[in-house]
Amino acid sequence: MQTGQTDGPYRQGPFRQRQYDGIMAPLKPRLFRRLSGVFSACAERLGRGRTGDASDGDAPIRDPRISNTRIRDARLVGAPRFAVRSEAPIRRDADRFASRPLRALRGAVAMALLLHLSLSPASAQQMLRDAETEALLAEASAPLIKAAGLDPRNVQVLLINDPSINAFVAGGQIVWLHTGLLAEADNINQVQGVIAHELGHIEGGHIIRSSEGMKVATGITLLSLVLGAAAIAAGGGEAGMGILAAGQQAAMGKYLAFSRTQESSADLAGARYLHTAGITGKGSLEFFKKLQNLEYRYRVAETADDGYATTHPMSGDRIATLTDLYKADPAWNRPIDPALEARFERVKAKLIGFVSDPPVTLRKYPPSNMTAPALYARAYAWHKGAYPEQALGAADNLLQYLPNDPYFLELKGQILLENGHPADAIAPLRRAAAGTANNGLIAGMLGHALVATEDPSHLDEAERVLRSALARDRENPFAWYVLGTVYARKGDLSRAALASAEQSNLSGDEPQALRQAERAMAGLKPGTNDYLRAQDIVMVSRGAMERSRKKKK
Repeated sequence: MQTGQTDGPYRQGPFRQRQYDGIMAPLKPRLFRRLSGVFSACAERLGRGRTGDASDGDAPIRDPRISNTRIRDARLVGAPRFAVRSEAPIRRDADRFASRPLRALRGAVAMALLLHLSLSPASAQQMLRDAETEALLAEASAPLIKAAGLDPRNVQVLLINDPSINAFVAGGQIVWLHTGLLAEADNINQVQGVIAHELGHIEGGHIIRSSEGMKVATGITLLSLVLGAAAIAAGGGEAGMGILAAGQQAAMGKYLAFSRTQESSADLAGARYLHTAGITGKGSLEFFKKLQNLEYRYRVAETADDGYATTHPMSGDRIATLTDLYKADPAWNRPIDPALEARFERVKAKLIGFVSDPPVTLRKYPPSNMTAPALYARAYAWHKGAYPEQALGAADNLLQYLPNDPYFLELKGQILLENGHPADAIAPLRRAAAGTANNGLIAGMLGHALVATEDPSHLDEAERVLRSALARDRENPFAWYVLGTVYARKGDLSRAALASAEQSNLSGDEPQALRQAERAMAGLKPGTNDYLRAQDIVMVSRGAMERSRKKKK
């Protein structure tokens, strides 16, 4: 396994997170960590006149899987240093009351600036690519995408390697599912319910409209800042502090109400898509009940002020709203497609085997369980635990069930390739690629096996296979790396540099992408497709580097 990616069926790539839409849970830890830290610091000092770190005292436990962010006591998530730095010891009441308006004013300024800024991008996360999983999610979501009035060719459902139970949209027409959500889902219908909800955010334009809620909250904060500062300047320190605190609370309440409205809208839109597609809403309700159980377990409902301090409506309220709607639908008692469900069980087991520690997988799928999903999970567990013989045995048992299954063949080829037998991996990978109409990910692995043999006679086939794979899926950094290796071994250094530039561009390494693209342009004929592509990478990389420099100033 290489840093940031693998060459097996599940490929990890650096996910350079785009801006969250202000709706799903991944947004909240970043934004509300800052906003609520300011609130907590100001409220504590305004109310008690305390100094010191705002993180003093016992912090309630917050489980990251809960979608509703708790902000009553935000000290647990930490406040910005400029908001909670230690002050000088309290010497006398006059000093304390003289400094409190200034501290409150600083808090209000911080609040205004944070609300004025667009939502901060989340830290980098890893994206998982798998041909079988993506094919399943595409088929399961296609009727919902059509029901939403979108083109299935333009919408993707992809995985983020994160154990929390969550999903989100982050710009464009991509629905991101956390691996933890897929692992916790009991059936494909529950996953369809989540996808339908996220499509509601896409159709509703909630990412674009999220700035509307931020704009209103910013206006409230700035107004309270001006009025509070005026009161403080006139000598009404206590009145000024009250205006600042009330303004901050009103701004946060306004934004949270806006977010809850968007979530409720997405719930209803998702129900409409399920109805139009003829898919039962039982899975949607079942998944909301899972979230409700987590809320009970972590006592979110007890501290959420009846839902007014959360970005999402409480799960109980959502269930109550949707139950009658779903039960009245003609598709309520329609069974899940058994073939689709069987594929989901395979993908779920495969995912658990890949992301979990081998002992965890083996406990969940013990050797006594000889079903296809259990064999699938154990094959990945053995392979991950460096037991190639056992992994190959499980793969061979799977192929006894379905000798021509392309994904079982892919698994066997992966095990052979990653255990130093690339020549033996070629045959099953060729069959796997043929069985999936040369899927880009599988064809990319075949190209890797051909190159890894170090047999010059395989280079032409490897180039052909890899170019075909990248024509279907250009966002595969490892395939570009292998194609660059092919070009280098064939002496075509200009195209090797271009392939390296493509890889670096996808991986977010703008300086390296710029260097390699300029090197490619120096050796390519001007006006050709490859030259123009290298020119595009130069322009994009320079623009990204310039924006990065401006941000640092």
